[in-house]
Amino acid sequence: MANSYDYDDASLDSRYPRPPSAGQGSTGTDQGYDPNFVPDSVKTFVVHLYRHIREKNVYEIHQMYDGSFQRLSDRMFRESPWPSVEAIAPYVDNDHVFCLLYREMWFRHLYARLSPTGRQRVESWDNYCSLFSVVLHGVVNMQLPNQWLWDMVDEFVYQFQSYCQYRAKLKNKAEEELQLLRQYDQAWNVYGVLNYLQALVEKSAITDVLEREKEGLEQFAATDGYDYEGGTSNVLKMYVEAIREFNKILLYILKYKQYHQKSPQYDQILKKNEQMYALLAICLSLCPQNNLVEENVNSQLRDKYNEKMTKMLRYDDEAYAVYDELFTYACPKFITPSAPVLEEPLTNYNQDAYRLQLKLFLYEVKQQQLLSGVRSFLKLYSTISIGKLAAYMEVDEPTLRTILMTYKHKMHAVDGDGKIIPNADVDFYISEDIVHVVESKPTKRYGDYFLRQILKFEEMIGELDRIKLD
Repeated sequence: MANSYDYDDASLDSRYPRPPSAGQGSTGTDQGYDPNFVPDSVKTFVVHLYRHIREKNVYEIHQMYDGSFQRLSDRMFRESPWPSVEAIAPYVDNDHVFCLLYREMWFRHLYARLSPTGRQRVESWDNYCSLFSVVLHGVVNMQLPNQWLWDMVDEFVYQFQSYCQYRAKLKNKAEEELQLLRQYDQAWNVYGVLNYLQALVEKSAITDVLEREKEGLEQFAATDGYDYEGGTSNVLKMYVEAIREFNKILLYILKYKQYHQKSPQYDQILKKNEQMYALLAICLSLCPQNNLVEENVNSQLRDKYNEKMTKMLRYDDEAYAVYDELFTYACPKFITPSAPVLEEPLTNYNQDAYRLQLKLFLYEVKQQQLLSGVRSFLKLYSTISIGKLAAYMEVDEPTLRTILMTYKHKMHAVDGDGKIIPNADVDFYISEDIVHVVESKPTKRYGDYFLRQILKFEEMIGELDRIKLD
């Protein structure tokens, strides 16, 4: 049943839609490509972008980065890379920092439209090292749009994932590729990647921004950011945290996706949107907390996965198949970050990390099977004796106590601050062989209700204003 959502780590190398001819066999260039030829439109582009960067004109930089670069790529470089950095350097005074930025966009375009070679992957790593070293340790007198900065870091993580999958596929690699892996064994090293990311976190003070966002003082709306956080919470069994994060970003996409239809990342946003709904369906099936999900998001979720969620609550073989299917479709791209052992016989181990995570996830699902019965009975009572509950569940009292302790353990998690948080909507305590049930009651959000109605009225007023009366 999972066949409709097969896990394919090759999708790491096809993050964006590609032209039909740009297949996996591409080496990053076509036969007619001349890296030293710079069309007039590219000359104009780099000259103006360089000038705007020097003048710190963030608005114009964003327009050229988000608009002009994409339009030129679609019109002139659909199946070939942009001109080489050496070719455009004379038009920008051979400015070192601008050339690093240009190469970062050059490699990103290469990953998006074609398939980079092993050497190009290593060269992209070297360029990121140089660029981040300038940002972190140099004196940089420039300002870039937030969107560009986010895309740069996001692409850095993506290319790390892609390289880990590339070097894990050893079986059919040519001797030249194997020699490259031996020679550049420190390229995309996991410690180097993590060190750069940590340094960027500290330099950018993004932690403070996120804290202010939690307090409602700022709006942080990077879809991948919440997707990573929600996916991590799901894997760590912090289901309540995952539900909150997925609800937050899905509500944002639901409200504002129409404003991003012309964005080059629109297709990627829609794909992430669908994957987050699948993960949300998993979380709510394992940890029913519907009160944490907004009405609009819940409506979309039921339209997409109501039938599958009903099956997942049964915990039979068909339910396990649905869990397998949705996890395979929506899970993060798990990687093995350690360098491979380049000795015969060469094998592919690019799916080992995914298979291990899937095995652990399905084991967790099976453990939840017995607990679902406990929860069903607890929801029916405010108090019930141990003996009576054991009789209902057709187990002896010592076994029931073990099940109840397991339920307590499974329905709590440790959050990022080290605090123990509940995952269940039904809790209990035992006093003198009596189980006392404490069912959490959802807090009514009157403010959210009024805000939703205000937004609806504003949309209606906007539509009425656009109607031309005869």
